[in-house]
Amino acid sequence: MKNNEQMFDFWKLLEYNDSMISQEKLTILTESAKYDVSCSSSGSARKNAGGIGNGYVAGCCHSFTPDGRCISLLKILLSNDCIYDCKYCPNRVSADVPRVSATPEEICELTMDFYKRNYIEGLFLSSAVHKNPDYTMERLVLVVKKLRTEYNFHGYIHLKGIPRADERLCREAAKYADRMSYNMELPSEQSLKLLAPQKSKQSLLLPMRQLTQEKRQFVQDKKKGLIQGHFLPAGQTTQMIVGASPEADGQILRLTQALYRNMDMKRVYYSSYIPVVHDALLPEVGAGQLREHRLYQADWLLRFYGFTVEEIVDEEQNLSLEFDPKCAWALRHMHLFPVEINRADLAQLLRVPGIGVRNAHKILQARRYTRLTFEDLLKMKIALKRAKHFITCDGKYLGAKNDTTVRGLLIAAENGENAVQLDVFGALPKTNEQKIMLSTRQNALMALTGEL
Repeated sequence: MKNNEQMFDFWKLLEYNDSMISQEKLTILTESAKYDVSCSSSGSARKNAGGIGNGYVAGCCHSFTPDGRCISLLKILLSNDCIYDCKYCPNRVSADVPRVSATPEEICELTMDFYKRNYIEGLFLSSAVHKNPDYTMERLVLVVKKLRTEYNFHGYIHLKGIPRADERLCREAAKYADRMSYNMELPSEQSLKLLAPQKSKQSLLLPMRQLTQEKRQFVQDKKKGLIQGHFLPAGQTTQMIVGASPEADGQILRLTQALYRNMDMKRVYYSSYIPVVHDALLPEVGAGQLREHRLYQADWLLRFYGFTVEEIVDEEQNLSLEFDPKCAWALRHMHLFPVEINRADLAQLLRVPGIGVRNAHKILQARRYTRLTFEDLLKMKIALKRAKHFITCDGKYLGAKNDTTVRGLLIAAENGENAVQLDVFGALPKTNEQKIMLSTRQNALMALTGEL
């Protein structure tokens, strides 16, 4: 939609199609879906001011393929009429909000219409628990089944599973969806009982475990030629809300590690709690984006850098706000450094702050032909402001002489790098949290690309 005038014309077209969803219903269902981050971003604070594009209106979110392509998804609820009373949820039964439900046919027609107009490349479909779990899951399954078999739609579909629904419905959905997610939301049974009394840890883990086991069996049978078709080719994801309950980062990351190891989870998403609803059991202030960024950085270390959660943070502690988790680990283990860049193996290189996964492999490849120097590392775009304190190149060391100085220089380097961004893009930070957030913005960006 290039501008507001074109958006108006689009809605005019919808009015002439009786099978299409109404503008009011679509607005409510897409707005209600934006709080689920388990398929990446949806909706920003930037409204269209007469230019090209519209990132403000909820409904189209952005996700990323393994090869780095950004794709657009229609992100919508089948219904926001919920029978559950999760304290943190804007759609909880006790909330005074407009309630609407779409029909499976409306969702199918909308998806196909958006796809044909090249607005989207896929669908993220979720729902509040309407009437009961089985009824809701049946209608979700009907949507994806219709899209695949009647509308011949082969685009990407991410389906949100409904806890406590019959396992046969879960299995049926997995035959048609590319990815499914059952959101953990809160990291402990105690918090679920307090803030989401109709849910339990078992009701969330049981369908995840079922899908994991059935997919493993499906893959084996397909290799043997015993079966055809698809079964969750894009796997499972989940989401946890950070800061709505008192669990520390260490406990959250231990659950994350278990999900990756035992459930073959593709991604765990973290959503910083924002007080969009008010309840005596909820905090008055949000957890802040910095804490969310730190969890994503630690998540990368678990998935790609060979770290275990026990190395990153104690169970009852939060991650450091001062340094990214990899840098914080290195500062606690200075006795392991410096490592010689021309002799260190892959595992050692991955533990050096400033050397990411791609650059670690570049180093291994390059040193087959020559002995690397600091000049070579600079050409390879290694973040030497961090790395130089933890490495030697051909016996040379350019870092600080003691741990205290290293710590101070790392802080100064981060602040110095972001001082340029301050001058160009924004006003000076006023609060300590703003200063910390700004000084670690580049680290947060690096976490998204795996470079720590």
